[in-house]
Amino acid sequence: MVRYIVRRLLLLPLVVLGVTFLLFFLTQRLSPEMRASLYVKDPRQMGALEEVIRQYGLRDNVFKQYGRWLSQVAHGDLGYSPSANMPVAKALKEYLPATVQLALVTMMLVVFFGVWFGAFSAVHKDKWQDSLARVISVGGFSLPIFVLGLLLLMFFYGKLGWFAPGGYSFQTDMIIHGPNFHTYTGFLLIDALLNGNGRVFMDVLSHLVLPAVTLCIGSFALMVRVMRSSMLEELNKDYVRTARAKGLSKGQVIYKHAGKNAIIPVITLASIQFIRLLGGTVIVETIFDYPGIGRFGVLAAQQLDIAGILGFSLMVAVLFVLGNLLSDILYTAVDPRIRLD
Repeated sequence: MVRYIVRRLLLLPLVVLGVTFLLFFLTQRLSPEMRASLYVKDPRQMGALEEVIRQYGLRDNVFKQYGRWLSQVAHGDLGYSPSANMPVAKALKEYLPATVQLALVTMMLVVFFGVWFGAFSAVHKDKWQDSLARVISVGGFSLPIFVLGLLLLMFFYGKLGWFAPGGYSFQTDMIIHGPNFHTYTGFLLIDALLNGNGRVFMDVLSHLVLPAVTLCIGSFALMVRVMRSSMLEELNKDYVRTARAKGLSKGQVIYKHAGKNAIIPVITLASIQFIRLLGGTVIVETIFDYPGIGRFGVLAAQQLDIAGILGFSLMVAVLFVLGNLLSDILYTAVDPRIRLD
């Protein structure tokens, strides 16, 4: 297994190179002035773009330019983002914690409710409980996420005045940028607890509710269907019938025996969904004006911020490869029968 992990890690640079070169090649259709942001170190250089173009040879062939950009990235310099008005590396560091926070809250809801409802539906197969769970899952999966997000925003915030959009309120912004609030992790929920500030914690949590619920419903529906299908398959196997014949209780058979094996496909699905959320929930973050990495990617694309687009793409590619590797490792932890050979 160690050899497998090492081999996958060695393939990571090839995947990242392929993704970034494709995007870098596509940007060559843009003018050198627009591509100059890849090499700008601070906003003062934006007023002397012609000098940047000559210095970095932005009229050279694409391979030379790509090599120079890779050398720059290897030193942690991803260029300057006009859309965020800061270096790309700093923008990713600033926006990513908010998306991670949203993804973690969403996945806790998805896994808890998805696994429970999926198992519940399978145990009550072809009964009204099963039909209700299937209708909810199909409905949630079919409803476009932008429609659901707008409906929730209009009802809960527009009509009731609850759960305002954004990452936090103006009052919280004053507190977290004040002298008495210390940033330890970059995750506001955790930092609020470490600072002993319940007001900031509840405010940040309230701003997470609608985006997390919107993301949860679509992912939850798929999780229910996968868990139900997997649980039904396990309940019809011989070891389950043997466990029942030994006189084990219904709860022991379902949750201790069948449930452990049924949850294996869910791990892969949860890993992929979590990495997708980390890659930026573009639509949801835009609808709720949430200050995450997805919103940064949208702003970079809208303003043709080449440095921002390439930095965002680089981060997403790395996250997807690492996420798939993590799901394979979790497979072996849950099911000892699964090995490299």
